[in-house]
Amino acid sequence: MDGTVDGFRYGAVTPVAAYLMACLGGALGLRCIVRTLLDARSFRAGWLALGAASIGCGIWTMHFIAMIGFHVEETRIRYDAATTVLSLVVAVAVVGVGVFIVGLRGTSGATLAVAGAVTGLGVAGMHYLGMAAMRLNGDVGYDPVGVTLSVLIAIAAATAALWAAVTIRGFLTSLGASLVMGVAVSGMHYTGMAAVSVHVHDMTGGTWEGDSPTSLLLPMLLGPVVFLLLAGVVVMFDPLLVLGERPSASQPDAQHANSTARKRPSRRAAASSARVR
Repeated sequence: MDGTVDGFRYGAVTPVAAYLMACLGGALGLRCIVRTLLDARSFRAGWLALGAASIGCGIWTMHFIAMIGFHVEETRIRYDAATTVLSLVVAVAVVGVGVFIVGLRGTSGATLAVAGAVTGLGVAGMHYLGMAAMRLNGDVGYDPVGVTLSVLIAIAAATAALWAAVTIRGFLTSLGASLVMGVAVSGMHYTGMAAVSVHVHDMTGGTWEGDSPTSLLLPMLLGPVVFLLLAGVVVMFDPLLVLGERPSASQPDAQHANSTARKRPSRRAAASSARVR
């Protein structure tokens, strides 16, 4: 029989918390990408890796916080730990590919399109791999139209986020872009969840392995959340990331020239001194 699916078991608590985590990961990731564009002398690979990990952890955390509120009335839901961890690895790795494409290959339209497609497919892959980690007494089905729409939303959201990273340099405007990115990622998730249907097996037979959402997801969410908080500390204590100002390469030379000019007398002054003597 068809199961009764409820994606909002705890009301607005899980959607709001999931959205905030998506915004946090997006904001940190975008600022890290901007950091490499503002200062070419920075440790580019390190900042890009931090940005990829922030976005990946933010999306993964958003997904599984939202999944805590997913409930099928006729059966319990459990999760396979290995597949759940694998979905986090996929999120960070594939998002990293897109981030490094933009950070190292430039900001042309073709580059953004390729990077956005790769990153969006990684986001969608994480989502459906995380869904594959569910263990319940039934079969999970998907509406192809809803799945296709969710993938397109993921690609559009990723492309828009990368475009914002290379176009918007100010802190407040970048923060606004991360809020929009959070809406897009959350929209992708709940669009994909709207395509889900569950056919429940005979309630009298069969067992299934796995951990309950509270016993597995809550402890596993702690690590990415702590990582995002630490990444936030790194961003907050970097003035270039907060202010979004490009350092002037000529400024140190100009300061050096001014100091040298103050120390070295001009030719006219030297000639006047020689005549006096």
